[in-house]
Amino acid sequence: MTSPSTRRLLKESTDLHKNPSPYFTASPTSDSNLHDWHFTLVGPPSPSPYAKGLYHGRITFPAAYPLRPPSFRFLTPSARFEVNREICLSISGHHEETWQPAWGVRTALLAIRSEIFSGESKGQVGGMEGSEVLRREYADLSRGWVCHECGGSNEERMREVWENCRMKGVEVDVEGEGEGGGSDDGDTNKNDNKTREENEARDKSQDHDIQDSPAIPTIPNPQLHSESRHEVEISSNSQYNTSDTSQPSESTQRSTTTTISTPPSSSMPSTSVLPNPSPAVQANTRPRSTTTSPANSPWLDRAIICVAFALVIMILRRTIDPDDL
Repeated sequence: MTSPSTRRLLKESTDLHKNPSPYFTASPTSDSNLHDWHFTLVGPPSPSPYAKGLYHGRITFPAAYPLRPPSFRFLTPSARFEVNREICLSISGHHEETWQPAWGVRTALLAIRSEIFSGESKGQVGGMEGSEVLRREYADLSRGWVCHECGGSNEERMREVWENCRMKGVEVDVEGEGEGGGSDDGDTNKNDNKTREENEARDKSQDHDIQDSPAIPTIPNPQLHSESRHEVEISSNSQYNTSDTSQPSESTQRSTTTTISTPPSSSMPSTSVLPNPSPAVQANTRPRSTTTSPANSPWLDRAIICVAFALVIMILRRTIDPDDL
C-alpha cells in the first residue's frame, strides 16, 4: 500500500508531464525513489543577469510531504547560490511554519524563478554575493552544464521541454532559446518565418496591383448591331421595290417574291472584352446597305405592254364597223 506522500508525488509527476511549463522541468531521478527529484530552471527575464541562464538543482522530499516542505539546492554555479548546499527559502525546510500543503513542485520552482533570483542573498543560508558581470558569465556557461546523473546538458533537456510544449499548444517565450548548440533549429524556424512573411508580402502586393489597375471597359460586339441593322434595311428595301412594281392590272400580273436571308451564324457570338476601337475600325465594321431589285422586272414590263396593246386592238375591232372599211 502506497503512502500519501508517494501518491502525492506520483500525481505531481503526472501533472508536470501532461501540462509542461516552458520555464522548468522536474522529475524523479528513478522510479524506485520518488522522494529525490532533479530540476532544470530557466532564469528570470531581462534585465536580470540570470536571463539567459539554465540552472540545474535537486529537490529532496521528506516522508511526511506534503505536510512538511521539501529542501532545495543548486548544482549549477550561478554566483547567487552556493553549489550543492541547501538554501534557505520561505518554501523550504528552513521555514516549516510558512509552508502550506497545497503548494507543490510547480509552485516552488516558479517562486524561486520570480522572487529568489531577483533579490540579493543578504546573509541568506546557501546564498552568496557576486558581481553582475560574473553572474552573466555564469548564466552563459550554465547552458552547457551537464548533470552526470541525468545525462545531457541543461540546454538539451530544456529544448526537449520546449518542443513538447509546442506540440501541446503551449507558447514558448524564453530568452536565449535560439542560442547555443541548438541554433540550427532556431535558424531553421527563423528562415521558415522569413519565407512565410515574404510570401505574404508578395501576395498582398499582387492584390494591391490588381485593385489599383484601371478596369477595362466591356463593350458589346459590333457584329450584333450590324446584323440587326442589315436585316432592317433588307426589309425596308423589299417593301419599297414591291410598291414600285405594282400596276392597276394586278389581276394579270404574276406576283414575284424576292427573299433575301442572312445565313445564321453557327453560334451566338460571345461578348468579349476589347479595347475601345478606333473610328476607322468602326467605319469598316458597318455593313454596306444593298438595294435589290426584282430579277424579272424587264420581262414584266414587256408583258404589261403586250397586254395593253392587245386590249387596244380588241377595242378598235369592236368600235369600227367592217362595212365602213
